Amino acid sequence: MVAQGVYGHRGSYLADKWNKIDIIVTCGEMLDSIVFAFGIRLGVGHALKPMRLISRIQSLRDLVSILLDTLPMLGNVLILYMFVIHIFGVIGVQLWGGELHNRCFLGEDILTKYNLSLSRYFVSAPGERGPFLCSSEDLNGKRRCSDVPPYQERGKVCTLPAPPANKPGNWAVSAASGDCVNWNRYYNICRPGGPNPNMGAINFDDIGHAWIAIFQVVTLEGWTDILYYVMDTHSVWSLVLFILITIMGSFILMNTCAVVIATHFSEAMIKVSGDVCRSSTPLKVLCCKMITSLYYRMSAMLPSSNCHRRGNASLFGFWPPMRERLKVHVEGNFFTRGIMLSILLNIITMAIDHHGQPWELTLALEVCDIFFSIIFAMEMILKLLVYRKMYFAERGNLFDFAIVMISVWEVVSNSDGRLSVVRTFRVLRFGRLVHFLPYLKRQLMVLLRTMAEASTLCWLMLFYVFIFGVMGMHLFGCKFVYISQDGDPAEDRKNFDSLLWSMVTVFQVLTQEDWNMVLYNAMASTSPWAALYFVAIIMIGKNVLLNVLVGIVVESFQSQPTIIPTDNTCRPSSTLNLEDGATTSPHNNPTNRAGEVSAPTQTNWSDACLNWIQRVLRWCKERDNWAFYLLPPENKFRRFCQELICHKMFDSAIMIFILLSCITIALERPDISPDSMERWILDILSYLLTFVFFVEMFVKVMARGLIFGRNSYCQSSWNILDGTLVITSSIHICFIIVTSGKTQMLSILKVLRLLRALRPLRMIKRTPKLKLAVEALIASVKPMGNIVLICGVFFFFFGILGVQLFKGKFFHCVGEDVSNIVNKSDCLAANLRWVRKEYNFDNLLQALVSLFVMYSKDGWVNLMYDGLDAVGVDEQPIRNYNQWMLIFFIFFMVMSFFLLDMFIGVMVETFHQCQQTQKHGDDEIGRRIQPLQNNQNTHVINYLHYSKVRRIIHKVCSSKSLDIFISAIIIINVFMMAFEHHDEPKYVTKLAEYTHYGFTLIMITEVVLKIIAFGIIEFVKDSWNLLDITIVIISISSILLSIIEMVHLLPFNPSILRVCRVLRLAQVLKAKKIRVLLKTIIKTLSQVGNICLLFMFFFFIFAALGVELFGNLQCTPDYQCLGIHRHSNFRDFPMALFTLYKVCTGDNWSGILKDTMRECRPDDLECVSYLYWVSPIFFSCFVVVAQFVLANLVVAAIMQALHESSEKQEEKSEMAAHRC
Repeated sequence: MVAQGVYGHRGSYLADKWNKIDIIVTCGEMLDSIVFAFGIRLGVGHALKPMRLISRIQSLRDLVSILLDTLPMLGNVLILYMFVIHIFGVIGVQLWGGELHNRCFLGEDILTKYNLSLSRYFVSAPGERGPFLCSSEDLNGKRRCSDVPPYQERGKVCTLPAPPANKPGNWAVSAASGDCVNWNRYYNICRPGGPNPNMGAINFDDIGHAWIAIFQVVTLEGWTDILYYVMDTHSVWSLVLFILITIMGSFILMNTCAVVIATHFSEAMIKVSGDVCRSSTPLKVLCCKMITSLYYRMSAMLPSSNCHRRGNASLFGFWPPMRERLKVHVEGNFFTRGIMLSILLNIITMAIDHHGQPWELTLALEVCDIFFSIIFAMEMILKLLVYRKMYFAERGNLFDFAIVMISVWEVVSNSDGRLSVVRTFRVLRFGRLVHFLPYLKRQLMVLLRTMAEASTLCWLMLFYVFIFGVMGMHLFGCKFVYISQDGDPAEDRKNFDSLLWSMVTVFQVLTQEDWNMVLYNAMASTSPWAALYFVAIIMIGKNVLLNVLVGIVVESFQSQPTIIPTDNTCRPSSTLNLEDGATTSPHNNPTNRAGEVSAPTQTNWSDACLNWIQRVLRWCKERDNWAFYLLPPENKFRRFCQELICHKMFDSAIMIFILLSCITIALERPDISPDSMERWILDILSYLLTFVFFVEMFVKVMARGLIFGRNSYCQSSWNILDGTLVITSSIHICFIIVTSGKTQMLSILKVLRLLRALRPLRMIKRTPKLKLAVEALIASVKPMGNIVLICGVFFFFFGILGVQLFKGKFFHCVGEDVSNIVNKSDCLAANLRWVRKEYNFDNLLQALVSLFVMYSKDGWVNLMYDGLDAVGVDEQPIRNYNQWMLIFFIFFMVMSFFLLDMFIGVMVETFHQCQQTQKHGDDEIGRRIQPLQNNQNTHVINYLHYSKVRRIIHKVCSSKSLDIFISAIIIINVFMMAFEHHDEPKYVTKLAEYTHYGFTLIMITEVVLKIIAFGIIEFVKDSWNLLDITIVIISISSILLSIIEMVHLLPFNPSILRVCRVLRLAQVLKAKKIRVLLKTIIKTLSQVGNICLLFMFFFFIFAALGVELFGNLQCTPDYQCLGIHRHSNFRDFPMALFTLYKVCTGDNWSGILKDTMRECRPDDLECVSYLYWVSPIFFSCFVVVAQFVLANLVVAAIMQALHESSEKQEEKSEMAAHRC
């Protein structure tokens, strides 16, 4: 300040915004010192100290400057986001306020009457997080007090009623009958009185807690738990509202936030000189210095050419030609392919390594490892002899050199194998094959470019995690202590007790995995205001910083040149076209010419055979247009079939039968009795529909031919799909008839029955919008397949690495007391069970399943804890035994961010290309229609003939003051509704009621004045005015229903209809950027139709498959479910749809996968063994399609809509400026 001056000129201290950050940090430190004198320890300045480092590093300063430039547009998104949360929060308070207090209380004075120590209300377990909530008689909840489970005594279920009070005795287990009294049957009164779930954190008693609950629902973590509470206490129809919240809040608004950040960041990267992400970072400079130093050191160790000259002359003369020969061999294809083959074989040997393998296989793998180490060492030596010091100029060779030296050192020194995991990096050498795959090479270059440009962002994220980690230590350090079931205090693993675990917990909250559990502990240990800390982490870290990575990926895709395919994949194969004599088949003219040349040397038998083949081919060519070479085009039956399929009612009738088939599939359930009428009706309908579809295929084949011909049946891939489904359905019926009463063909019948779930595929061809969406999705298969291949290599590498690190270590002892258990022998000696955890790394397949679960960011925290606790093979885990394993799991999660955003980049690029093609077609149509539109005369309304009073009213209604006044009234009304809460005083209820009457009167007056000013016809033409009329009608209806006391007849509280008034704000928002966002969201919703069709289509197929596969799964004490719930299962089709939607949102889908991957026990005769490997395939395919493809298609649609809305807004601004 002394040197530059404080304020007043360009070079002053406060003119630099980074100096202002230093002032904030200094003020925070001074505040800490002041309050510390009074015994209060804040730690604000201590947490903000790292922010000073940002202003000292130029690349971080540039990145933060770009982020600050996006704040205005991002602020508009957050305003809309807050309004959505507030609206749904008000609805939650009106609908569910106080209902989560409901518990089942004792209907009689059992405690005094029988002198028992029971709880006042039913408690399933001490310290329960998910309590037993009930629904009162006036509501339609799913749980009643009659559903309370029976009382258990000494592990036995009790069934006896309570004896008379005057009868003495012990009411526990009766010695005579072996039974006991079911005291839980007397918990039969449902009323409020218990605490709210999750230690009081989740409720809708007031607007603050409602905001927290809605925000958790929008983040899609634990939202189904809140839904289950509401469904149990209020109504099952609450599901509709929660799905609307997830769609609007998460899939639309959160993705809009991501698109705004990504779009503006990409534009800023182009505009700003000196690209942010390409600037050198300290880590990059350090790595370059290390590589340069290693290069010069190794160069000094190798002999130079001068040394050779001073050496033996004969050796000097012999070596150069030998070196040239070696160079030819080393650079030859044989040597390169041999090394690639060795790498492939080495990868295979590492892949087959697993836990519990025979010692012969272990010995063979060790020998193979030594053999491949020698091969790679020889490769290195030969390259060193050929290239000498230039060998170290390539980074790939440095990587190979390090791996070879570690492998050789391990083999020579007979080490204990701790560095054997480093050999896994040989898998990365297989990346050299990308030179032969141009599409894959392009995607890989985008990934590498993204990782290089995101280095500065990674540093910023590290500072961000560090700052919030320090803040978390000061706020919640050593406070996450709970009482275990044994009554002893225990610390939660997700804590802020040290800097390491505080940063790990912050990173966990960023990934949104189980962040709600951390929130519940924080609110219970401190105060509900702790939620602001977690909201800040998610909003700044997840919705801002991580979305910058999306912008980097999109910019990397746009900067890479597009590869134009050299082959026309849409061109039909010439071998199937028999009408062109030049390209009929390989047996046509070339064969004839060959026969003519070799005729003199062939026998008579060969000549006869060749002539017979020529006659057959000539006969086939003459009957090319015949159906099955039997029915000519003039045949009456064939002409009848052609006229039938060309009739306009034919496709409509087939569509009706397809819809009927879909309905029958939706009605299927595994628990339908084989002898029931329902089963008989469904079977008859299935046979009938199969017959109809078979007739359809037969008619089309008769009309067009089967294989050959231009318009034959098999020329269309959609017809091939139809025919395949019809044939499999026919085979299914034949098997049922043939194997009636037999059970040996049950597995084949099950497979054929599953294929019926694919019948909805026939709807694609007959639904134009769905067909267009599917074709656009198919267009992205090739680039998406490359991303999947990259992810596969990524999984393969980490899978092999995980097997090397953790194989055989994910076992643990299960029992009542395992505190003294050290290993497997102790566990079995104590008559306990030694169990393997569901997700493990015992072999490569198990490792890939575990990694895929982590990749989806669901359940990765528990996997990380299992890895940290792993001690050794057949040893009991110890908490945080090896914290260095954090590197494996954290690095995997960081890489998963890059690969997940690659899916977004591919979908954005593909969607943009499809939109450009569609826009080109729309422009041609628009040029044809535009002359007609220009000839139409616009109707201009003259207001001068109005009366004086009407002109005054018109002037008032057209002024901005009225819009501002109405906006203020609506905002005040919305905030007045926010003051309503559970158990509110009467004066608050009366105040809200009277203000509701007043606001309704004001809006009625506004509508009447506008009708007088503009006229009823002109007033109705504006869609916003229709919204005003709807809001007025809804407000009047709610008042009338309250006055005539008919509220109890409605399934909802009519007061929530007042929330619809907030929609009126959309009209009076005059900010251009907010209007652009509104138009973006509206346009996105209009485009979501095709995406919704795709979602419904895939959901239908997977739901039908899920009912067939997992419909019989039951939750029992022996098979305790972790994800399957009474509200989410596969017992029927509607429940399967909701379960798949839960999986689509990523909420505890790993628990559902665990429940479906049950290993069959010897005594379980009804267990289906193939579910153990079918279940991962089923859920992996669904997660890839739903979460990684279709969900990212919404992001692409929003990005395109935002781009078009911004262009139109700029055009309007330019036209307005031109008029001025």
